[in-house]
Order: sequence, then C-alpha cells, then structure tokens
Amino acid sequence: MFLPAAVSAGLWLTAAPVARRLPPATAVRLLTLAALLTALSSGAVLAAAAFLVLARLPAVAVAGRWSPATFAALDPVPVVAGVGAGVVVLVLLASAVRRVASAGRDLAVAARTCRRLGPGAGGLVVVDDPAPDAYALPGLGGRVVVSTAMLRALPPAERRALLAHEAAHLRHHHHLHVQLAELAAAANPPLRPLAAAVHAAVERWADEAAAAELQDRALVARALARAGLARARAARAAQVPESHPARDAVDSAVAERTRALLAPRPAGRRGLAAAVVALMLVPVVSAAVTAGATEHRVDVAQAAWARQH
Repeated sequence: MFLPAAVSAGLWLTAAPVARRLPPATAVRLLTLAALLTALSSGAVLAAAAFLVLARLPAVAVAGRWSPATFAALDPVPVVAGVGAGVVVLVLLASAVRRVASAGRDLAVAARTCRRLGPGAGGLVVVDDPAPDAYALPGLGGRVVVSTAMLRALPPAERRALLAHEAAHLRHHHHLHVQLAELAAAANPPLRPLAAAVHAAVERWADEAAAAELQDRALVARALARAGLARARAARAAQVPESHPARDAVDSAVAERTRALLAPRPAGRRGLAAAVVALMLVPVVSAAVTAGATEHRVDVAQAAWARQH
C-alpha cells in the first residue's frame, strides 16, 4: 500500500532531470501519463485504507451485510491510519475538484476570448499593445496572439520562428497536457515538481517543432533570446525588480531553452523511457493488488455474516 507514495517521491526527485534528458514530446506524454496514473493509484490505495476501517462500524456492516468482527480480524490497517487516510482522501479530492473547476473556467474564458478576437488571419491575431508579448490561446480552433511591440522587436525571420512556436502549442494541444499534470498535482501534492517539468517540456516541444518546421535551430534560438530580451526590457520599464523571483525563473528558462536549441536535436533514450514506463506501472499494480485484497476481505466478511444469519 505504500508503493504509490514511494513512486510519488521518486517522481518528485526525478521528473525535472528526466524531462531534460528525454526528447520533449516523449517527456511530456510519459510524465503526464505517469502523473495521472500515480495520482489515481495513490487515491485508490488511500480510499481502500479508509474503507477497511470504516467497514468495522456496525451501521456500515449492517448496510454491507458483512461481519465487522471478521473485518477487524482480517484488516491490518490501524484505526488511526485509516481515519487519517480518509481525511487525506477527502482533502485531496476537494483540491482536485477545485482544480477541475478552475481549468474549466480558464478554458471557457479562452473560448470567449477567441470568439471576441475573431477569426484572424490563419488563426493569428495581432493586438496593438506596447508590451512585447506572444502566446497561444486555446479555444475553438485556438488563436496565436502577438502584440505589435513584439513584432517590432523581431526581424521577419525570427517572427516566423516565434509564430511557429506558438502555433505548435495549439497543434499539439499542449494546454491539455499542462492541465492534466496540474490536476494530478492537485490530487497528489508531491507531483507538483512533475507538473512544473511538464510545463517546461511543452515549451521545449514547441521550440523543437518550430526548429523542425523552419529547419534552423539557431534561428529559433535567436528568436527566443530576442523575445526574452524584449520582455526583460519591458519589465525594467515597468520597474519590476532585477531580482524578482518571476523574472529570475523566466530568465533561467529562456537561457536553458536557448542552450538546448544550440545543441544537437535530442536523441531518443529508449532505456530511460522504458524506466519511466516501468515506474508508472508500479502504483497501478499496487492499487490493483490492494483492490483485490480488499474485495477478498469483503467476500470473507460477507460469508461470515451469512453464517451468522
């Protein structure tokens, strides 16, 4: 029953380095799936532990037609641990529901914004804004939004690179991977570093997609660096402190992505990918074994009830 927690801890430690070593598209898909399976398995195991203690209550035993004494004899879960597991499950379930509601609101706002912006030219919408910015807006069809300030900051070739990057976000539905990873982290807080790694990897995926489309890794790296510099200048003009945590994080991410683009295209690592697949299957097997053992206890307790009545 402790294996899902151990895997969660392992992913907390290894998600970022795994995301850096695998090709970005592979990293995003594998880590998102690992997050979902681990969160679901952890919740199932905790719920089973809570159920095994709850089943000892006389009122619950009458409703389920099983022997509470048999459950108490068969159940290795201490009462305190079972009650604690139940409280944790309820708290994490509430957190996951809030995350789903927040994601739904965000997607609804994005869809309304897309409709308000209109069809654009090939999904591209240019907004008159003195702040240099560019982003992909998911919705019905999605939009790539870029400010006039950002267009002025980049030469034509780098504009194409920037727009190819943002279009890749929409084409590969990156927002869904990010939302699913964040949902898993809401249901299993140790997975928060994994969700951050997925967010970073989707940016790298879009970088690689733009480089493949334009057949020029150095061009995409220059566009990324120049766009980052334009944003940094705008932040200074807005008097954002030089050591502001958000600025530091963005600068670090841009530098890392630029270095990755100036290096050769990342090679597939089948051994590492296979290790991630094996790791994500561990909590699934654990949850399945726990479910089977719980069902067996229910069958034995119900048989004891039938003999007594």
